[in-house]
Amino acid sequence: MGINPSIPAAATTDVPAESTPLPPSWMTRRVMIVVAVVILVADQLTKYAVRTQISLHDSIEVIPGLFNLVHVRNTGAAFGFLNSADMANKQLLMTAIALVALGAISLYASQVGTRETLARAGLALILGGALGNLVDRASVGYVVDFVDVYWRSYHFWAFNVADSAITVGASLLILDMFVSGGNDVSTSV
Repeated sequence: MGINPSIPAAATTDVPAESTPLPPSWMTRRVMIVVAVVILVADQLTKYAVRTQISLHDSIEVIPGLFNLVHVRNTGAAFGFLNSADMANKQLLMTAIALVALGAISLYASQVGTRETLARAGLALILGGALGNLVDRASVGYVVDFVDVYWRSYHFWAFNVADSAITVGASLLILDMFVSGGNDVSTSV
């Protein structure tokens, strides 16, 4: 059996069909900004409520043995790191570190591909949370934490809306790495 000379050689090979481009994600930069602003506003409103309704170091039991609302001040970093450290210009140092982190996150967010919805959602949450805590650090020198989750005598570090958004956002970024496999190399819109 011979090769039919009337059929070009390229037509006999298996060439994948040209793929149609996927539409960009609904998570546009505009939506990312809206999400970040909503997180910032929710964070600041809840912190204001805690500052005005719960005395410093007081606690309100919400779910016995599991969850309290508290009013604590974190002058350090995440999870109370450096909270008890006494150093000159601590507020300035913590604010500068937060600004550098916010700049790095913003730069990374500007590079994320248009179809990376999980990554964009995660970055929007992280940006909103970082802004919420930065406002506190820059204005008063500490972050108000108020969510106290515990089991018996074991208490997790107190946290706030901004911390929750950062944690959920980081989780979405990690999930995105597993789901997308880092294959989207398109530019941002």
